[in-house]
Amino acid sequence: MRAVVQRVSEASVSVEGRTVSSIGKGLLILLGVGLEDDESDAQYLANKIANLRIFEDEGGKMNLSVLDVGGEALVVSQFTLYGDCRKGRRPSFTGAAPPEKAKELYSKFIEFLRQEGVPTKEGIFQAKMMVHLVNDGPVTILLDSKKLF
Repeated sequence: MRAVVQRVSEASVSVEGRTVSSIGKGLLILLGVGLEDDESDAQYLANKIANLRIFEDEGGKMNLSVLDVGGEALVVSQFTLYGDCRKGRRPSFTGAAPPEKAKELYSKFIEFLRQEGVPTKEGIFQAKMMVHLVNDGPVTILLDSKKLF
């Protein structure tokens, strides 16, 4: 399972011109599910992200988590995180989980993140979404549950 985690001052998701979710200060999480992923990957990433210290303390050091600052999370499914561009010019998505499995683990990840205590909103799975954000910093972190990077 892969995640692009962005520290934001605000973020929202729109579908067909209608805002379906929005948050203030917190994290925008773009989440991709791979073929080999299971619930343990969702649990690992939810715990890692909830406790990731990427918010500044009073001294300006990244020392606080989204939990510490009372922030929220907005989770958007993004299978393209498994795009393989090593050959040719068109990405291959053979490493991405099929939609049924991806939706199940996407939902589990959101459930685990909420269990960690993070107020969490979500996009609409498989919808064409417009994602709006104000990246604070900018701070963007890449995570992989298999620890590939």
